[in-house]
Amino acid sequence: MNCRGKSLTLGRQTHVMGILNVTPDSFSDGGCYLDVERAVAQAELMVAEGATLIDIGGESSRPGASAVSISEELARILPVIRAVVDTVDVLLSVDTYKAEVARHALEAGAHLINDITALHGDTAMAAVVSEMEAGLILMHMKGTPRTMQQAPQYADVVSDICELLQKSIKTAESQGIPADRIIIDPGIGFGKTIQHNLEILKRLTEFRGLHKPLLVGTSRKSFIGNILDLPVTARVEGTTATVCWAIAHGADIVRVHDVKANVRAARMTDALYR
Repeated sequence: MNCRGKSLTLGRQTHVMGILNVTPDSFSDGGCYLDVERAVAQAELMVAEGATLIDIGGESSRPGASAVSISEELARILPVIRAVVDTVDVLLSVDTYKAEVARHALEAGAHLINDITALHGDTAMAAVVSEMEAGLILMHMKGTPRTMQQAPQYADVVSDICELLQKSIKTAESQGIPADRIIIDPGIGFGKTIQHNLEILKRLTEFRGLHKPLLVGTSRKSFIGNILDLPVTARVEGTTATVCWAIAHGADIVRVHDVKANVRAARMTDALYR
């Protein structure tokens, strides 16, 4: 997989994507990395611990979160992207659904766009990604962050998600994004109940039918906290359990806050399953 001159080899080992939120209100680490120097230091640490991708986000997508303006999102992420590009040599992903933000982020040095709306948030997104020869992560979300947890319902959660992602893949490819630059993400926790999340994980192999690299993000999420009755700061082991399960059932990339623990878990699981 080649994105703007940077390559990612898939299949040999699981890639760990480190989360770098430069937001004041993200559910787990909001406010921790608003300062550029602290954000860069965290990126350096995650790469030293084994992350091969860094995902930078300037707008919280936690349940109930409100949208921020394009100018505010850019003000948060661009200084961090530029500084991180000059510091670490890994693929940089930017978590945004806004085409204008994506364009500026890619011009600043990012390689991938992580679109939590799977191209439904901004009709210009696919054209920007195609023009800039970037990679694209298509994630499923039911509704918006503000509304997604208000009694989400599905006829069949996995089948419904696969159907929507297939449509988004076709849209992306029809607008010039090469098939080998698209990654899919079923969107654990985005418009799903605890049982929906567990069902997605149990049936994860069904997403391989979409013939795209599979990203899974369970890190510190509320379904883990609800099952284990633990606060967000104490969900490392629960996250690691889901990471191992996801790898064993087809995940190519796992998106996490706690890189060291999950890299070690991923390497052990790779030894068993790859």
